[in-house]
Amino acid sequence: MPSKPRVIYWFRTDLRLHDSPALHAALDLKPDCLYPIWCWDPHYVYRARVGPNRWQYLLDCQSDLSSSITKLNKKSKLFVVREAPQTVLPKLFKAWNISHLVFERDTDPYAKERDAKIMELAKEAGVEVVATRHGRTLYDPDDLVKANGGKPTMSITQAAEKLGDVPKPLPTPKSLPDPGDLTLDFEQTRPSHEPDINSIQRDGKENSYTSLSGPDHDFAVPTMSELGLKPATSAHRGGETRALAALDDIIANESYTTTFSKPSTAPTAFSPQATTLLSPHHHFGSLSVRLFYHRVQEVINKPANKKRASTIPTNLIGQLLFRDMYFGAQAALGYSFAQTYDNSHVRFIPWHLPSKIDPSNGLITGEHTIDSEEAETWFQRWKFGRTGFPWIDALMRQLRQEGWIHHLGRHAVACFLTRGGCYIDWERGAEVFEEWLIDHETSCNSGNWQWLSCAAFFAQFYRCYSPIAFPKKWDDEGAFVRHFVPELKEYNKKYIYEPWKAPIADQKKWGCLIKGDQLGEEGNMKVYPKPMFDFNERRGICIEGVKNAYHVGLYGNDPRVKDGSWRNLFDDRAEGPTEGTKGPTVEGQSGIVDGNEVDEENMDLGVIQDEREAEHKGGENKGGDETP
Repeated sequence: MPSKPRVIYWFRTDLRLHDSPALHAALDLKPDCLYPIWCWDPHYVYRARVGPNRWQYLLDCQSDLSSSITKLNKKSKLFVVREAPQTVLPKLFKAWNISHLVFERDTDPYAKERDAKIMELAKEAGVEVVATRHGRTLYDPDDLVKANGGKPTMSITQAAEKLGDVPKPLPTPKSLPDPGDLTLDFEQTRPSHEPDINSIQRDGKENSYTSLSGPDHDFAVPTMSELGLKPATSAHRGGETRALAALDDIIANESYTTTFSKPSTAPTAFSPQATTLLSPHHHFGSLSVRLFYHRVQEVINKPANKKRASTIPTNLIGQLLFRDMYFGAQAALGYSFAQTYDNSHVRFIPWHLPSKIDPSNGLITGEHTIDSEEAETWFQRWKFGRTGFPWIDALMRQLRQEGWIHHLGRHAVACFLTRGGCYIDWERGAEVFEEWLIDHETSCNSGNWQWLSCAAFFAQFYRCYSPIAFPKKWDDEGAFVRHFVPELKEYNKKYIYEPWKAPIADQKKWGCLIKGDQLGEEGNMKVYPKPMFDFNERRGICIEGVKNAYHVGLYGNDPRVKDGSWRNLFDDRAEGPTEGTKGPTVEGQSGIVDGNEVDEENMDLGVIQDEREAEHKGGENKGGDETP
């Protein structure tokens, strides 16, 4: 053991220098040398769904952080070591004579398993691990669970009221110690490329592991070309420098910061968007959530602003609390939080296209059963913006192109795929969002899909977003659709959300025919598909299906869900793969009711409510506050 601390600081979900509790813990050791590293983990390169836009955002954040480190110490940078942390860190402990390993705590299920292994290996090597600080959320998710009696946090009151004030942000370091000798006198352990879930994102060979310290042996951040990835299509870029500048702009607009209310922001605004778009910075840690929280509070607490300030849950602070809520729920449930199978808080609904389950561990495999060719066709048309409903198609095309859509847009497409049209498993939608979102976090993504499908957190399944009336409320002229569905740009606003109703003569005049089920061209005309179903008819079928599942009352951890005997409880004619009395296991879901975000679901125009179902709340309260 060296006489003075020799410290590896392992960056992960905290790609910043400002307000970094774990980095401060490393500097408090008064180290003789500090190695700021990033382990290029093959789990994320090959096994997690990540599209080009999120890859680019990560590389932006890493490059910006590396430059910021060099500004504080010309000898230092972010040293990217291209090997799995489970194999490379023990070798680095020995090669660099390390006494301490410091990193920010991460409560994601894979991260917990990885970190437990790393701490075991560090102990064997005589290296002290400092991993007690959290900085990714306002509150430590494990503390939230403990304060909630060991149960998942299913409401923002459970996520906030029991832990007191949010700690003040810490200052940015003014200097960093030199790194020590960077010699790597050991062989690289190269990972297997297979299976590569991201092969569909590549148009070239994946070469990021050709050398332990990179092709130029300088520990550089990998490039999109090295990863063999297709080019990013989003204009949204990452990095702490950009994040802090964006925060300054938001805070400078005191009216916006004070009166922000999520349900009042337009999902059709796109240049610029109506919300902050700071969520990907929070995901990658390029912006501290605590800094954002306190700077917003400073504006709200000004005497001139107090009376007009919006309130929790719809204000900016409320958005951070929802995020903490989902992190707390995931921390309690682990891997099962992101699926129905074996999830005690998700209601079982026999959706189409259910996930396949690995019997060895009870986890979803990433593949799904095609119980209905029609449902699979609907799913593919939804994913690629070919449903024939311009509002839905515009949103899905924006998502694929930009890596982001407004929160109410996410509401609309999720409702449409699940309980408001297609009756397709929410896990299919969550996988698409995992692939395309630049702000994807498993906790928030899975939680939002459970909420919006009325599988958990929210249970008013009879409220559905109309793909026609809802967007008209925000954008009667159809500017959003014209931008992202340009084949309809010449259409009169009367038909922009229902182009199939336009007379053929007008369709020809406007240069786009509405026919068939594919996009394309016919002569000098564009072709846009007809709606893939009658929305009102499908909405009614979905409501009846979810209502029936609520009546049956199964949750994802019910033995009947696990062994497939749930089919005994559903009529063969019910929507979904309900035929027979027994079959392969599929996923289930739960309806936890919570009133925190009722305003977002309770729009007067565009959210259709079946009055016959208005008194049926559907689902007992499993931890959330009952919806008023």
